[in-house]
Amino acid sequence: MSFQSYLDNIETKTGLTPRQFLELAHEQGFDETTKAAPIVAWLKADYGLGQGHAMALVHVITKGPKISQKHVGTDGVHRDATDTLWLDGKDTNPNR
Repeated sequence: MSFQSYLDNIETKTGLTPRQFLELAHEQGFDETTKAAPIVAWLKADYGLGQGHAMALVHVITKGPKISQKHVGTDGVHRDATDTLWLDGKDTNPNR
């Protein structure tokens, strides 16, 4: 599953865009200095997310929307169309 697909699935499950999760995380006091464990615990407890989906949001919360070029444009199942994740809702993603 691509990184973007993880984020899109989170939106489908919760009704919240990645950008909204970013805002909620900041309200919780999470930022680029926060370790993964407390963010994952919050996402699991409050939103019922699994480990993989929570870790996708941890990346966005702690590192921003840029991802490694490693899977961009590859043929594998983890490929993404671009190195910048779309955070403003799957239905408005211009890369779809």
